[in-house]
Amino acid sequence: MSPQLTLQTPLELPPSEVPSYLEQLWSRDQPNNVGAHTFCLLIWQPAWVEQQLVRTGRLDGPITGVQRTQLIEAGRQAVIDGDLPIGTPPLTQDVARCLSQMDGDHTSEDLRGQHVDAVLSHLRPRRLITLAPNLKTEQQLETLVAAYCPLPEEGGGTAACGDVVVLRGGKPSLQQGLSILDPLLPDDLPAWVWWNGALDEAPDLLEQLASAPRRLILDSALGEPRHCLNLLADRIAAHQAVNDLNWLRLGSWHQTLAMVFDPPHRRDALGHVVQLDIDVEGNHPVQGLLLGSWIADRLGWTLDNHAHHSDQSITATFKRPDGTAVKMRVAPVPMGQPSIHPGQIVGLRLICKPDDQPAICVILCAESGGCMRLEAGGMASLELIEEVVPVQHLPVEADVSRLLEGGHDSTNPLLAAAAPLAAKLIS
Repeated sequence: MSPQLTLQTPLELPPSEVPSYLEQLWSRDQPNNVGAHTFCLLIWQPAWVEQQLVRTGRLDGPITGVQRTQLIEAGRQAVIDGDLPIGTPPLTQDVARCLSQMDGDHTSEDLRGQHVDAVLSHLRPRRLITLAPNLKTEQQLETLVAAYCPLPEEGGGTAACGDVVVLRGGKPSLQQGLSILDPLLPDDLPAWVWWNGALDEAPDLLEQLASAPRRLILDSALGEPRHCLNLLADRIAAHQAVNDLNWLRLGSWHQTLAMVFDPPHRRDALGHVVQLDIDVEGNHPVQGLLLGSWIADRLGWTLDNHAHHSDQSITATFKRPDGTAVKMRVAPVPMGQPSIHPGQIVGLRLICKPDDQPAICVILCAESGGCMRLEAGGMASLELIEEVVPVQHLPVEADVSRLLEGGHDSTNPLLAAAAPLAAKLIS
């Protein structure tokens, strides 16, 4: 985390005084600067695992909400100490719930929202509003306000300054204090809501915060899988601009698969797919279903039937445009040290059987794992093509920055087509 230069020490104000204070801030303290005219970003930043790790003395503060290395390592250790399944991702609700049963009353300074990450400040946001719920549900609402500017060495200057607002307290007090948000989000600037937590942890609050025309950034890897996909599909159907970080992380898989079939002699094989197998980490199939649905949509397949099985796998039968059946399977794979993002794809196998050409088996696998599992099952008679997908491991703030930099006021059309089908497959 790179803290940015602030024009003042964060000031605690009564919630009712925040809107009027911000109206006066630039004209009073910066008469030649009305602040960056870009966008506003509203962030739900619970950091439940980090708060619990600090409370139990397993992690040194301050609490920042940033996915730093020490936090991830402490989360992985908590999985072991809490006797959770070894494949449990370290920053999930399961880990937070497990830690909540452990003793501890350590406290630390809470700096969520009080510093602006460098990759976000580079975009010159006009206003950053952070909702920071506390483990103590009875804690009353506190509001902090400060002006900030990017550091000079990062190209900053007074022409692109902004302000930060932090709402901190128990979840009930935060929900009661949401009335101050509307005057803090100017009508002439686009407003984004980054829900940086599980999608099923506070559905009423999410509904209040992420109402259209606000643009929503979420992560369909966080939360109960069926809820995640249904929420994603519902928001898209309501024509809200939705950006999914889980979908964004599929970019390397999309690109690698497209490159495999880019040579002219392979393109025709795409019309003769008979089998698609996707392996994902653990029991969170959302990313695998989104990738499979993207392939089905791009190739014009129609869903015939689907089923859920006792081994947590999901199978489906599609019909190609020529009427031939295509079998798809999304299956869980146990991982000793999973990604911090639940359900990341481990590998993909696509089998094509053209009428007048040799059959082809394409296997893609993540750089963290081999392809041997997908090579089983009679592949010897097929032309085998293997590629390792260069999966990027970027901080979540960098992924959010990529979305904000695009500035889109609508949902990616490929995601809009894939999400409803993925939701149908998980139902």
